[in-house]
Amino acid sequence: MFNLVSMNNLTTNQIMELIQRALSLKNGSAKPLQRPDLYVANLFFENSTRTKHSFEIAQKHLGLQVINFDVSHSSVNKGESLYDTCKTMEMLGCKILIVRHSQNAYYQELTNLTIPLISGGDGSGEHPSQCLLDLMTIYENFGKFEGLKVAIIGDIKNSRVAHSNYHALTRLGAQVSFVCPPEFTDPTLQPVVNLKQILPELDVCMLLRVQHERHDGSVAFDLDTYRKDYALTLENYNLLAEQAIILHPAPVNRDVEIASALVEAPKSKIFTQMQNGMFMRQAILELIIKENNL
Repeated sequence: MFNLVSMNNLTTNQIMELIQRALSLKNGSAKPLQRPDLYVANLFFENSTRTKHSFEIAQKHLGLQVINFDVSHSSVNKGESLYDTCKTMEMLGCKILIVRHSQNAYYQELTNLTIPLISGGDGSGEHPSQCLLDLMTIYENFGKFEGLKVAIIGDIKNSRVAHSNYHALTRLGAQVSFVCPPEFTDPTLQPVVNLKQILPELDVCMLLRVQHERHDGSVAFDLDTYRKDYALTLENYNLLAEQAIILHPAPVNRDVEIASALVEAPKSKIFTQMQNGMFMRQAILELIIKENNL
């Protein structure tokens, strides 16, 4: 594996190896790789809290030299292209780039780079590292994927998380369905089901925020209607099975897609996901370093 920009870059075996490695790092049974001679640059052209900072902490645990690229004070504001920015970081000695960008499949413009690229998310395309930490959290709770019933609920059309998780979970044997308003559907992601009907059957209830920034004012959004039909309210929480877990990639819009009181409810693994993200991103970086002989 040279780059990680899509879950399609990973075999099923590699996915499971990453999960096992991340869990070993989390429980302290494995020592992180130490490579203080490697420079890695974090280029985030979209806002980020969890992805950016968990990558940074993971990099520091691995002893890497971290370059945090500041878009607001860069030559991007003078018209520099994404490719030229990334190529500059390569020529300055960076050996790995972590990039988040609002453009779908932005990495197709970067094929002339000779260093590995890890995507921190591309528009509404994919988010492979988030998918992997979600898979880690699910496996940590169930010890399997085969036969699990998963619902992804919310703004499906604009969610890179929904796309990555659907394809990965399906490959691993889970049954994935979607719950969303008609205007948030994606015809490539089916079936779309009723929230209350599916809640009692679920093992994994994965919530998504409404991505207003990607709607361009074209979608009318009524908060009361959304809460009634698509949110995890206290009433809906009580319909979940005993073994079910709640996931959310965050940021969480409290009292929109989930009642604020449920963010840290017993079934919620939302903050566990955030913690797992740092260990999974360590495992991803280790794999990239080893497979590319860096």
